[in-house]
Amino acid sequence: MLHLLKYRFLQTLRNYSMMFWALVFPIILGTFFYFSFGTSGAEGWGETEWESVKTAVIEEDSASENAQIFLEFLNRLDGDILDLKRVSSESEALKALTNEKVRGIFYVKETPSLTVAENGIPESILTSLLDNYNQNTAMFREIAETHPEKLKEASSALENYRTLLREESLGGNSLDPNVQYFFALIAYACLSGAFLGVHSSFDSQANLSSLGARRSITPTHKLKLVLVDMTVLVTIHFINILILNLYITQALGISLGSDISSLLLVDFMGSTIGIAIGLALGCISKFSLGTKLNATVAITLVPGFLAGLMFGNMKNIIELHCPIINRINPAAVLSDAFYCMSIYNDMERFVRCIIILAAMSILLVFLAFLGIRRDCYDSI
Repeated sequence: MLHLLKYRFLQTLRNYSMMFWALVFPIILGTFFYFSFGTSGAEGWGETEWESVKTAVIEEDSASENAQIFLEFLNRLDGDILDLKRVSSESEALKALTNEKVRGIFYVKETPSLTVAENGIPESILTSLLDNYNQNTAMFREIAETHPEKLKEASSALENYRTLLREESLGGNSLDPNVQYFFALIAYACLSGAFLGVHSSFDSQANLSSLGARRSITPTHKLKLVLVDMTVLVTIHFINILILNLYITQALGISLGSDISSLLLVDFMGSTIGIAIGLALGCISKFSLGTKLNATVAITLVPGFLAGLMFGNMKNIIELHCPIINRINPAAVLSDAFYCMSIYNDMERFVRCIIILAAMSILLVFLAFLGIRRDCYDSI
């Protein structure tokens, strides 16, 4: 066992072309991201000027008292939190919403309502504003009915409520939209371990390489060979991902959160799923190494794109229209785990992501074993 571990370890480290794609290329890509985003990608994230949410307003019934109060509430937020655009018809407002000229539509009437088209941060702000207004309205109505003498005191307490607020994520860290690109980058780097896995499986098949011929005539059980390769490759790629993390946090100054243990767990599971994808792809197909590597490029880039590597809002669009893709896309699951760890502080969702990655890894390793366990050759 030690002999197999040692020589697989040395062989992998000497495979410079595969190590380039697994380690060096993600670092280069991260550097490009940093310079593309400028100084907003470093420690100053979250310190940029707040951009008001573009919102359409339709006055359906401004005669009622509650509608007038709600309209006054919106006017006080105009220019600060909101950038209001008054429209005369619903069709005009819906057209602006479809063209993304506004992020939501407020309907001013006896019972105010809101229409949004997506599920993002601006839409969440608009929903929160309406919810807070409805809650405060209900509270004042109850106070007026039960303790009318307390109305003035309650009104004073709410007058300067915004001075008590500061913009933070649920985990206590500043939320900048550009950080999602680096989460997707690390997820892509994890999946790039598939290059190591594919090349390793190529060296285990007698009809494809001379090393595979020598390994095939040994009495060592095929499952043992797969597990040895998996152990060595995961260890090496885990170190690759740690190096990338250190480069992003120390050299680029970008925070990935303060929960080191959770970060290490996500990195480890990401390394595992990347290697498992490569082993499965290499073992279940009999194509040439070049064909398998071309397929690996697609297998790493497409999930990365769907997770927001090239277009940051892609994962949110998929979540809105076809969320099942985000559940089976390992890059999206990894990116989601990073969000849960450093932004949302949602441990239940974080554990779900880890379980999904573990189940995928086990299934892929099993497929890799099935792919080579009954291989027979007329002559070696």
